[in-house]
Amino acid sequence: MPTWGEILAELEQGERETGVRDYDGVRRKYIARLHEITGRDVILYATDWLSDKPNTAITLEDMQGLMETCKGLHGPGLDLILHSPGGDPNATASIVRYLRSRFKNIRVFVPLAAMSAATMLALSSNEIWMGAHSQLGPIDPQMLIGGRSYPARAILQQFDNAKEELSKDPSGLLAWVPILQGYGPSLLAECEKWTELSKKLVRDWLRQYMLPATQDRSLKASRIANYFADYDRHGSHAMGISRESARKWGVVVRDLESEPVLQDAILSVHHATIHTFSGPAAKIIENHLGKAFVRLAISVPFQVVQRPVQAER
Repeated sequence: MPTWGEILAELEQGERETGVRDYDGVRRKYIARLHEITGRDVILYATDWLSDKPNTAITLEDMQGLMETCKGLHGPGLDLILHSPGGDPNATASIVRYLRSRFKNIRVFVPLAAMSAATMLALSSNEIWMGAHSQLGPIDPQMLIGGRSYPARAILQQFDNAKEELSKDPSGLLAWVPILQGYGPSLLAECEKWTELSKKLVRDWLRQYMLPATQDRSLKASRIANYFADYDRHGSHAMGISRESARKWGVVVRDLESEPVLQDAILSVHHATIHTFSGPAAKIIENHLGKAFVRLAISVPFQVVQRPVQAER
């Protein structure tokens, strides 16, 4: 299977022959080839989040794309290629529920990175496949305040620090007022609720799908969920978690390098997808049959022409 550079050369050769770079045709060819190798249904879920494009988060809108791409697939096995920064945990829960209603066995392949809620989605699988370069991420929830995201645990810690300092020296209240005024009255409860929800979802999915035959599965599922949600341990929501670290805590992770043909097929799909993102596409949900749902990063400009309204006679 070709490398990133070889796929670029393939696209350039096609451009010389036809006058266009057939990003969609090349990408679909490699997705179909992956299906030929595994004999399983394939869905690609990838976003161009590393280029800071908009419209890359997991949202409930993705259900529309998954409904489109699941049509015509028969299972019972699904290979999901996942490259995403994460997004809404509630939308992720809906996606997991839908996919599990369609497929009995799901393998998630992480060719590069699946972070935050995308890590939650990966942990709902039967097994995760990662390369030496692949990474998952912490699942501690992020709270949107004033257009910026802040770790829920960091907000809770800040309130705890404020209470401790003010209990010792109330005169420091003036220094804390500008910070605390930016938080809504229900923020603390929301932080606690979302933190527990993320852990509960992952814990339940692990028990049901990844660890059903494992002794002490409830204990092991809780241990894994707590590890991925541990803000103090990871220190940053963007901190990458390697396959070795995930495996150490009990996640069922398989090495892509152990199956060279499969590894080449997965990476070829990923490289072809990254080349596609050189255009306006920000999110691609696509199956091996060529059915796709594509979200663009740009809005299409149009002009509204106003016409005079004729009065009725």
